[in-house]
Amino acid sequence: MSASGGGKAIAAALLANTGIALSKFIVFAISGSSSMLAESVHSLADTGNQALLLLGGRKSRKVPDAAHPFGYGRERYVYAFVVSIILFSVGGVFAILEGFAKLQHPHELKDAIWPIVVLSIAIVLESLSLRTAIVEANHVRGKEGWFSFIRHAKAPELPIVLLEDCAALVGLVFAFAGVGLTILTGEPRWDAIGTLAIGALLIVVALALGIETKSLLVGEGARSADVVLIRDAINAHPAVEALIHLKTLYLGPDELLVAAKIAFEGGEKLAEVAVAINDVEASIRKALPIARMIYLEPDVYLPPTDANPPTDAIIIKGAD
Repeated sequence: MSASGGGKAIAAALLANTGIALSKFIVFAISGSSSMLAESVHSLADTGNQALLLLGGRKSRKVPDAAHPFGYGRERYVYAFVVSIILFSVGGVFAILEGFAKLQHPHELKDAIWPIVVLSIAIVLESLSLRTAIVEANHVRGKEGWFSFIRHAKAPELPIVLLEDCAALVGLVFAFAGVGLTILTGEPRWDAIGTLAIGALLIVVALALGIETKSLLVGEGARSADVVLIRDAINAHPAVEALIHLKTLYLGPDELLVAAKIAFEGGEKLAEVAVAINDVEASIRKALPIARMIYLEPDVYLPPTDANPPTDAIIIKGAD
């Protein structure tokens, strides 16, 4: 997986959640805590999610073929969307149902000290996993803010791991509070309330992930700053008279499709235009290396008339 995919962060989260899930299930079996059960399912879902992200990264590297001439880069978006669905259904909805059930039929905790011990250890492990994800994200986000990075990242893995780790830490705090208040007050409904809080948290995170990955699946274009780089690379060529039309589309997190209609002077020969197009393509790739598929259509710029109305898509070279 590419650096933008955060393979190290995913692997760290996978190892942490596997061990945490096993320990939580064991302690749930001992104590009967609904918060521990909700956290056990949460960690199990997270473990499966990280495995799916790694699988999506591997499948996205398949070479293009006749059935998929633009490659398999969007496999990563598909698996990221599946992750959001799993987190919503297996994690959030299950916890909500379990919490309501325990509110209606509360029962005393057995050996309540064990959930406290395991939750404390899990908080430490999740903190280490989150630290790894933050370090990996810092390599690719630059000076961009965290909210903007999660909202606009084209590689879905790091935002997912970051949100999952943050949700896991907050969920552990909810579980710790639910179990702790149950021990202090003797009221088992606090454990059920902690379970409901975990479920609500997971549903909110899952919805946020689902909205973002849906946008990536539908197809997002390049950021405005990258569009400017492409435009300037095109307009910088002396043979280009105007950029008439420009469209971009992410085929995957690290691969951008660029399609443009470029106006040349009417007196240019075909061979000269072909050379100019090759030069422009090289300039675009130099300015934006992820622009790997470029399709440029030569045309002649015609001033707006009644038969040829003006369009906002036309960018005359040298214009702001």
